[in-house]
Amino acid sequence: MSYIQTGRNLVFVCISLGDLLGSGSPVFRIAISWNSHYLCLHILKVIVMELNSELKNIAEQTRRIITSLLDEHPMKRGSIFVIGCSSSEVAGGVIGKNSSEEIGKTIFQTANEILSERGVFLACQCCEHLNRSLVIEEACAEKYGYEAVSVVPWLHGGGSFATAAYHSFSSPVVVEHIKASAGLDIGDTLIGMHLKDVAVPVHPKPNQIGAAHVVAAYCRPKLVGGERARYE
Repeated sequence: MSYIQTGRNLVFVCISLGDLLGSGSPVFRIAISWNSHYLCLHILKVIVMELNSELKNIAEQTRRIITSLLDEHPMKRGSIFVIGCSSSEVAGGVIGKNSSEEIGKTIFQTANEILSERGVFLACQCCEHLNRSLVIEEACAEKYGYEAVSVVPWLHGGGSFATAAYHSFSSPVVVEHIKASAGLDIGDTLIGMHLKDVAVPVHPKPNQIGAAHVVAAYCRPKLVGGERARYE
């Protein structure tokens, strides 16, 4: 279990214990004593330290996988890279059930930094509750003629990754469909519907970010023609 989930469970246990025992119980009075207060602060400090360490690892794994994919299969400036991300799966939970704002922000910030440096647009896929719509920069929508739709992603309706994008892009819009030249699927979110027609799967090493399974893809032009066609 991740430290993110452990921290949430600890808070839940503390709240449940207080509700169960009541403020007048001896155990509750002990819990608010100085020593117990100091112990709780120490435990929370350890959890925060471990959380920061875990987020750093997630950022590094994300950076390594995206950088490796782009180095092996370079993308033209102005092309689109799509990412579907389940923060629940990254945290070791079940997709759609254990969303984490911290993880969503971390992965978005890392990916956006790398792609921006290369002049590549990032498209952030929402969850199925928003029909896997995508958050992109308005400049990307204008370049490719994508029509914007009216919706604001949030943690449980769009997901933490798309929500981070919506609140971080300089001029975000949400669109229903794109044709990306490459992409990354973090946690088996299914990004195929937003890739160009011929996608070539890539299995990165390592193939995980946090606890989530990761698969990538780049796209190539179709091979067309008959027996007289040449491709080189």
